[in-house]
Amino acid sequence: MAHQIFAETTASVSDLKKNPMGTVAAGDGSPVAILNRNTPAFYCVPTKVYEAMLERLDDIDLNAIADVRAGQRVIKVTLDDL
Repeated sequence: MAHQIFAETTASVSDLKKNPMGTVAAGDGSPVAILNRNTPAFYCVPTKVYEAMLERLDDIDLNAIADVRAGQRVIKVTLDDL
């Protein structure tokens, strides 16, 4: 069965066990696909990439909320009213 790999760099589980930080560094800031018997088992994602992914997901959620609220009636208030 063929598997699509969403990373330019791959490493085996054995490579990861031998040198975890070296495996992460091999990706040069990009995700590394960890293979188990030539099948993708998981992706090793650097911190900055993971944080950027979470920010984008949060933005998508907030945009969905804004889109739902866009059709609602606007109620103007002043700070004194609060």
